Amino acid sequence: MKSLKHINKYFYKYKWRLLLGVLFIALSNYFAVDGFVYARKAIDFIQHNTTNDKDVLINELLKYAGIILGVALLSGLFLFLTRQTIIVMSRLIEYDLKNEIYEHYQKLDISFYKRNNTGDLMNRISEDVSRVRMYIGPAIMYILNTATRFILTILVMLHVNASLTMYVLIPLPILAVTIYVISHLINKKSTEIQQQLSHITTYTQEAFSGIRVLKSYGREQFSVDNFKVQSEEYRKRNIGLVITESLFQPSMILLIGISNIIIVYVGGKLAIEGKISYGNIIEFILYVNALTWPIASLGWVTSLIQRAAASQTRINEFLQTEPVIFNAVQKNENAVEAATAGQFKIDTIEFKEVSFKYPDTGIQALNKISFKIELGKSLAILGRTGSGKSTIAHLIFRLYDVDSGEILINGKNINTLNLSAYRSQIGYVPQDVFLFSDTIANNIAFNLDADKDHSKEIERAAKSAAIHANIINFPNKYGTIIGERGITLSGGQKQRISIARAIAKDPPFLIFDDCLSAVDTETEEEILKNLKNELLNRTSIIISHRVSSVKNADYTIVLNEGNIAEKGTHVELMNKKGVYFELYQMQLLEEES
Repeated sequence: MKSLKHINKYFYKYKWRLLLGVLFIALSNYFAVDGFVYARKAIDFIQHNTTNDKDVLINELLKYAGIILGVALLSGLFLFLTRQTIIVMSRLIEYDLKNEIYEHYQKLDISFYKRNNTGDLMNRISEDVSRVRMYIGPAIMYILNTATRFILTILVMLHVNASLTMYVLIPLPILAVTIYVISHLINKKSTEIQQQLSHITTYTQEAFSGIRVLKSYGREQFSVDNFKVQSEEYRKRNIGLVITESLFQPSMILLIGISNIIIVYVGGKLAIEGKISYGNIIEFILYVNALTWPIASLGWVTSLIQRAAASQTRINEFLQTEPVIFNAVQKNENAVEAATAGQFKIDTIEFKEVSFKYPDTGIQALNKISFKIELGKSLAILGRTGSGKSTIAHLIFRLYDVDSGEILINGKNINTLNLSAYRSQIGYVPQDVFLFSDTIANNIAFNLDADKDHSKEIERAAKSAAIHANIINFPNKYGTIIGERGITLSGGQKQRISIARAIAKDPPFLIFDDCLSAVDTETEEEILKNLKNELLNRTSIIISHRVSSVKNADYTIVLNEGNIAEKGTHVELMNKKGVYFELYQMQLLEEES
């Protein structure tokens, strides 16, 4: 139950709904118990009736029947109001908890997402939250209902006859032990089921995302067989839980049955002795049977609580994960450059003796890298695969913190910046293109204000990225829905839409991370020609392994295994006849062949 303490803040938030729910439950049970009192009075009236007037007898019984019906209706009304308060509260808390988890996900750094599977992330915000809601709503409601009904019923029973009540309560210690043992087993099995469900979710998500690879290698049946293995394990664990849970309700009903036998035997003896009436025996049977479902439901409620505890433990694991990368304004509201996006301007970016090693793999990506890029200038970063080019882009965005050295933005350490304001000034085209399952227009307008019409900006950006001609040939043009991760488009089309998205907002700083690798030389020339106008008076970094993509940059650095091998302008580097010259000659031969 310790893990469920996280939910207490939401109970406080919706305390008035919860308190009303408690009041309605108390009223519902009061009228339910009150109905049994009138049932006893009706039976006693029949037993002790001395009148021979049938009309009087019928009228009196109808009066009792009317009262019993009335209190039953009132009990049902307040039960309905209970659901309208507590169950609605559970839905509101479910909404808040999902938003809390999703918001926390957004704060976590890239390394967290590399360590955890997408399927597991999704399962915790969906299936796990749903199980926690079952504790917040039905479980809480039934616990309150059981507690109030039990207290009211026992008090009335004690008032009627204390000794008979004590006999009726004999099975309760056995009930307590049974609940403890079975609930422990349920908790263990619930945790195992949730873990297996995460494995299944992750497996299916990866299978659907990688369907092209599966089909290309003809591994569909292999994937199906693996899924069956995962599902079979999930089935076995679920059956184990069902078997455990199935022991609970029969045990409860057996104990209630024993209580009824005690009532009939002991109550009968007391009635013969004249200590209670026969109506009291019926009243006690009604009381005990009124407790049957609340007590029998303890097994189901216990299962809900244990499942919720297991799920909340998994949720807390991620909620308690602290991001490695902190926004400066999160730690200090007076942080340097804690400005709004509209006020922030990037004038210079400087790397000073920057070294970086990826924490998850231990790969040394950069080693004492130094360079500076001025406002309105373009920097090219060239190198072979694995030389550290993309790492520079990741560090500029501060997706990771450097191991040594420092990155200066406008002369100030990047760690002191308001990351939201800083990042909003950068248009980025990643090496691994990601497009959303939405229209082409919405993908391009991703970084624009949603409440305005941006058709002109979208078309301008598409033309600059040399994708406009392709788009207008689609049946729905800019309204064409892109499949998941852009699966309906070619690699080159996805890259060009990604370029259009980066330049649509007209950002003052642009980073192109090897974004022309999937286009042919002719298309590359067209894009570079169009981007030449886009890059005027803007600061830009062009990362590539092709010399043709970077030859027009103001300055170029050539990376080799995390070190700067060469630096200079295109002409200077060609005259050096070093690494840059060799790459140029090699790629020239490839194009000619």
